[in-house]
Amino acid sequence: MVVLITVSKAQRKLAANIRERRLHMELTQEGLAARSGVALPTLRKFEQKGIISLESFLKLLLVVGGLEEIVEAIKPVQPAFASIDEVLKDDDRSIRKRGRHQ
Repeated sequence: MVVLITVSKAQRKLAANIRERRLHMELTQEGLAARSGVALPTLRKFEQKGIISLESFLKLLLVVGGLEEIVEAIKPVQPAFASIDEVLKDDDRSIRKRGRHQ
C-alpha cells in the first residue's frame, strides 16, 4: 500500500476541516468548545497543531457534523471469501498466463 500523506499532514488537514465547518456554522471557538464539551485550550491546540484525543475529535464531529461519515469510512471491508473452499475454487479459476513475446 502506498501512503501519499503523512500523519502530521492528515492531522493538520482534519483540523482545518473542523475549523472550516465551525466557521461555516458561524461558531466561535468558545461556542464550539461549550457545545461539544471539549476544553477551549484543547480546541485551540487542535486548530493550531492538529493534536487532539480521539474522544475530543469525535465530540467536535458530533457538533459540526461528520461523525457518521467517519464511522462509515472506516468500516471493515467484507472478506472476498467466506470459507477456505471458496478460496480454493477461486485459485483454480485464476491461473495467470503470460503473454507472448514478440
